[in-house]
Amino acid sequence: MTIYDIAREAGVAASTVSRVLNDKPGIKAETREHVRQIMKKYNFTPDQAARGLVMQSSKIIGILMQDIRIVHHIDSAYIIEQEMTRRGYCCITMSTGNTEEKMAKYIQILEERRVEGAILIGSMFGTEQVKKSIQEHLGNIPVVIVNGHLDLPNVYGVIADEERGVGQCVDLLFSKGKRKLAFSMDLDSPSNRLKQRGFVTAMMYGGWKKEDIWLYESHENSMEAGYESACRILRDHPDVEGIVYSVDLTAVGGIRALIDMGKKVPEEVAVTGVDNTVYGEISRPKLTTLDNRLVELSSMAAEILWAAMHGEERTNKIMILTSVVEREST
Repeated sequence: MTIYDIAREAGVAASTVSRVLNDKPGIKAETREHVRQIMKKYNFTPDQAARGLVMQSSKIIGILMQDIRIVHHIDSAYIIEQEMTRRGYCCITMSTGNTEEKMAKYIQILEERRVEGAILIGSMFGTEQVKKSIQEHLGNIPVVIVNGHLDLPNVYGVIADEERGVGQCVDLLFSKGKRKLAFSMDLDSPSNRLKQRGFVTAMMYGGWKKEDIWLYESHENSMEAGYESACRILRDHPDVEGIVYSVDLTAVGGIRALIDMGKKVPEEVAVTGVDNTVYGEISRPKLTTLDNRLVELSSMAAEILWAAMHGEERTNKIMILTSVVEREST
């Protein structure tokens, strides 16, 4: 069934049916309701692709993340998708992989899909190659980065203040009498480098020399990587009193390693993570973590994108404050 069939039964012009479909003004309320009742009677669903060609609008939003297996990122994508669907848009979500070349290629794919806006989840999209690809392929539409930013006029960043937040984790451990601390980073990313900087700054403020601070990197986001990192830290520094992990998933692996090696958590070694994910809730002991406000970040990203697509002015960079959620591991 087409809009012409609907128009014929309703006794109106096809243009009137089109105006009803697109919520255009200039139609009597009773006529609008009459047309809607007929569409409902036949379960009429318009061809969105054809409708988009007529309106020069795809009503499609692109959502990119590096790895769809990362719970924190897929949770963010879910929140964004729900918000944009509620506003009448369809979302396509893709996993790009970790290389800059692939991330840049997926930006091009979004252009080919005629998206009206894009949201990139994660700070690792903040690279020069991605920036160049956005300029070339998405330069005329708004792009929002969740927990990242690029200096482009059409790019907006919604960022969690994780640098200050990790410093708060250090302060918490200091308040518990834990002075000998290590930092374990999973992947090298702009976000994780800020976390590490927050750790170093807080440790120096607490009296440590920069060159003496214990920093570790595992190059992988997994429980196994966190486990191995804790083993290395304990091997290098048997007197360690606390470990700050860059993400919850590796922190949970670290707790398991400490327990396997006979260490009491938190009495002998305290542990904190970042992200406030379900991993921290199901860990034993439950994980103290930095809440980087995923729901607020993601909802704000969707709101900013929608506003920018509709010509509303928004600041290009917004920062949200984080907070420590203290549980049993400290």
